[in-house]
Amino acid sequence: MIAAIVKKELLQLRRDPRLLGLIVVMPVLLLLLFGIALKLEPKSVAMAYLDEDQSIFSNLIKTGIWSDGYFQLYEVESREDIVAEIRAGRARAGMYIPGDFSALLTENRQPHVEFFVDGTMPSLTTAMKYNSSAATDDSVTNDMYFLPEDADNVVIADEPFILDTIILFNPDEIETWYFLPGIVGVLVMQIALILTGISIVREREKHTLEQLLVTPVSKTTFVIGKLLPYVFIALLDFYFILGVGWAVFDLPQPSSQLMLLLLAVLYVAAMIALGLLISLLSQTQQQAMFVAIFIMIPSILLSGLIFPLEAIPASVRPICYAIPLTYFVEIIRSLLIKQTLFVDLLRDYAALAAFTLVITAAAIARFRKTL
Repeated sequence: MIAAIVKKELLQLRRDPRLLGLIVVMPVLLLLLFGIALKLEPKSVAMAYLDEDQSIFSNLIKTGIWSDGYFQLYEVESREDIVAEIRAGRARAGMYIPGDFSALLTENRQPHVEFFVDGTMPSLTTAMKYNSSAATDDSVTNDMYFLPEDADNVVIADEPFILDTIILFNPDEIETWYFLPGIVGVLVMQIALILTGISIVREREKHTLEQLLVTPVSKTTFVIGKLLPYVFIALLDFYFILGVGWAVFDLPQPSSQLMLLLLAVLYVAAMIALGLLISLLSQTQQQAMFVAIFIMIPSILLSGLIFPLEAIPASVRPICYAIPLTYFVEIIRSLLIKQTLFVDLLRDYAALAAFTLVITAAAIARFRKTL
């Protein structure tokens, strides 16, 4: 009897070629993708800098940072611009060299250089602090001593200048501030893809879809009608999950509740539309679940939720920007931790809106009022 049941199950699997394809192809694609893409050490981290001294000694610091290859420097006009660039997400770090740097240096008075770090992502913060040592390397500081060590009544400092590290936005490097906002997006994605991913497939399997097909509703009306209830449910879940985060883990409040609502609506709509498209493309609930998992795993690992995007090779990074969760993570961390302005997040909001429109249009185009 057992052998007969095993044979029956194998025959059923063989008659579902899409499911077999997912079982074989999905693990291989994910293995290749993650083997190429996932790197723990970031590269080419953007650094905004201002050198008000413009001397040979300040150039030694910039050259030391640049030649190390970890930071990619670009100049701004003021010290305030450094913080603004990091707040907007265009830079992860910054450096400010004051105008009296060389004057204090030649007087052996240990001038201060400010090194700004984005504290949003503690793992990246630690890596940036470690790599800032290139500014104080012996190859940089050897030419910055002006008095011999054996001079009478003179004390020579061990280091010619002091590098002050300033951690912005999350000075205590609280890990939950980094992970939990993105986890909200993952949970909403899971709810949305599962709820809507099986909606039409379930109706097809229960033979209730025929009753909808004979009604006079248009394709657009049918798809939007399918989307709206799940959008409402997912929005409630979004605020419920975030509310628990505020109450239990003391997450920061957003810079704007209106911006947070706009993020919730756009992201939830995009996820619900994607789930509906999965349901329209799948023939069985098993297929829909496999496709949903296939989408969720790369989204979690390639969106910047766990690993910084700077650690992903440039050849693979376009995949990251084809994932809605990438923009959600960037926006929600910016709203809760950095208090970023709307104008600096406009591109990310526009990307989520585009995802919603494109996926909804694809779902409408895919829907056929025939069996």
